[in-house]
Amino acid sequence: MTDVELKPLSYKDPRPKEFFDRYHALVRRREPEAKVYEVTRVLTVLCALLLFRARGFATQNVPNGPVIIAPNHASFMDHFFTGACIRRRIQFMAKSQLFKPGILTWIFSHGGVFPVRRGFADEEAFVTSFKILQRGGAIVMYCEGGRSRTGAIGDKARPGIGRLALESGVPVVPVAILGSHQTRNWKRLSFPKVTVRYDKPFKFDAVEHPTREQQQQVADYILERIRALHSELELQRA
Repeated sequence: MTDVELKPLSYKDPRPKEFFDRYHALVRRREPEAKVYEVTRVLTVLCALLLFRARGFATQNVPNGPVIIAPNHASFMDHFFTGACIRRRIQFMAKSQLFKPGILTWIFSHGGVFPVRRGFADEEAFVTSFKILQRGGAIVMYCEGGRSRTGAIGDKARPGIGRLALESGVPVVPVAILGSHQTRNWKRLSFPKVTVRYDKPFKFDAVEHPTREQQQQVADYILERIRALHSELELQRA
């Protein structure tokens, strides 16, 4: 069966930085609202477990306290698959194009999601990320930036996750998600099995002002750990 075709990606958001300030301010000011987060969590967990038979392994590798959770990225649902298997409340950057008038934006922002302006050097997204980590939160950040359309791990990491790991000095947990690139086939009533596995955490010595090269080296290392974990899952399923 041929996969449902994805819409073309939009890499630049023409709206000015100031449009998104209110969403950053809300997330910096407080943790995700319990009712919004937990109701959304219950619904997405049920969807993940019942429709996609999602299963998580080695969830004990996700520590308490500040942590960067780094999954591969092949579907919009990866946010929910990552969080469905662990009890921690996670927060994540989402492309700014998702923040548009409607109930979903209200749910995102009150549930702890914050925007990143793709195609720009968005310093505000980093300020928000550091604020979350400083108060002991868990952030999901993707090494690859955009989604993989085939489910394969990307060839190159984006340096942003390297910067976040180095400047914060908090643990990083690589995560492999297998099967999520086919979740869009739900439109044909086809629901792939999704497997999520969490690697052991590691961290880097904190660097106040890491160079671009240092950021890239760390990002590449994290991506290689994800790649190895993903390959193990593929072999187990074969």
